[in-house]
Amino acid sequence: MYYTIKETREALKSGKTSSLQLVKDSIDTFNKDKSAPIPLNAFIEMYDDALKNAEAADKEIQEAKAAGNLDKLFEEKPLLGIPFANKDNISSKGHKITCGSKILSGYVAPYNATVIARLEKAGAIPLGRCNQDEFAMGSSTEYSSYGPTRNPINREYVSGGSSGGSAAAVAANQALFGLGTETGGSVRLPASYCGIYGLKPTYGTLSRWGVVAYGSSLDQVGILGHSPEDIAEPLSLMAGVDFYDDTSADLPNVEEIKNLKAISDEEFKKLKIAIPKQFLKTEGADPDVVKTFEETRAWFQKNGAKIEEVDLPVLDASIASYYVIALSEAASNLSRFDGIRYGHRVDNGKGYDELYVDTRSDGFGPEVKRRIIIGNYVLSEQFSGDTYKKGMTVRARIQREVAKVFETFDIILCPTCPTAAFKLGSKVDNPLEMYLSDLYTTFVNLARIPSISVPAGKTQKDGMPIGMQFAGKMFNESLILRMAQRWEEEHKNCGIPVKN
Repeated sequence: MYYTIKETREALKSGKTSSLQLVKDSIDTFNKDKSAPIPLNAFIEMYDDALKNAEAADKEIQEAKAAGNLDKLFEEKPLLGIPFANKDNISSKGHKITCGSKILSGYVAPYNATVIARLEKAGAIPLGRCNQDEFAMGSSTEYSSYGPTRNPINREYVSGGSSGGSAAAVAANQALFGLGTETGGSVRLPASYCGIYGLKPTYGTLSRWGVVAYGSSLDQVGILGHSPEDIAEPLSLMAGVDFYDDTSADLPNVEEIKNLKAISDEEFKKLKIAIPKQFLKTEGADPDVVKTFEETRAWFQKNGAKIEEVDLPVLDASIASYYVIALSEAASNLSRFDGIRYGHRVDNGKGYDELYVDTRSDGFGPEVKRRIIIGNYVLSEQFSGDTYKKGMTVRARIQREVAKVFETFDIILCPTCPTAAFKLGSKVDNPLEMYLSDLYTTFVNLARIPSISVPAGKTQKDGMPIGMQFAGKMFNESLILRMAQRWEEEHKNCGIPVKN
């Protein structure tokens, strides 16, 4: 069974375990998995300095214990000695970062992303880089140059994407918590598929400095964990304004988030929950997801919350708006990968134009190429007209309409995705069907609000996890995390932890 961060910290303080042992266990599991008949493939590699950093953490703990300063040490470094999983598009100084792509093979990060630097300052230890869809473009972690990550519940199924490696590592107890990134649902989807919690914070809450860009106006670092507490504490330590990211912002109620308590009965009875009518359509939705959603709705009502269905017709355009904006920004952001400055290069000596074309043709996978082509088409006014402008107009309306809902309501409730995890290979050749996995998640990114996916049940036939999401107004992570903690305390059987 897994340890939570709080349990692990107490075990480290009491001497029941050591940071070195935690890291060794993860490395041993990684090495064992590599030679398995059907590898999970959650981690691409373990960082070569993880053991050294764990030894240093253990030394600090022993010295503080001898000096009687152990509690003070953990006040200063609350995550001391605790290992975590890192997505392959978040820079960790001195380590490879490839975004799951051949085009960045061999590239080493020259500096830490702000989120990594802040976790390390708190004493946490980056274990290694986790698999992902190439450049975070996908919903299943099948579009990776390292091969797919499998679902730890059933390895015939996908882990979700694009942060599928981090989600699988946490769900398989290979790491206590994990970092992922979100552009349109890439933390919440794998959290739902793997039966764990996944938070997409308000845009700007976590700095994007050192995170390789996909869609800059949508990208956000997210957190995956076994419990809301295991998300809340890292969030409180990473959040806040960063000099290097002009879009970053301070998070209110940080102490309340750090010392997370479940929402009380009195507070619960004052809650107003909105359910968009557009998400009540059941075409394409798995019956088990619909059933689980009705059970979640009943739980809110049983505890005294007022629930109302709201009409948000603009949500029907969220998928189209999202892909127009995200793919346009991706085409622009990925233009820097040209074979000249860093990473993979194919040079046949014919000149810079040929080098650029040959490198990108060989280095990018088919899904990334597809999205670059679509993005460039959208941005080419002579071909697509003002499509991008229309997409941004729809986005602005979604943001206004969703903000208006939060003038009356506290939480928007809906499923995380229309289905549970699907079998490997079943959608990889059908891009449109794959894109529709984001049906319930993209509006959150477009509106820049926070949302958490909670494990809420499982399918009857295959026993695969099903997630529900609680979305809140901008910078109200405190409320949705406290609500998720209440959910966790009453639904501990909903998660499906994997025993090592």
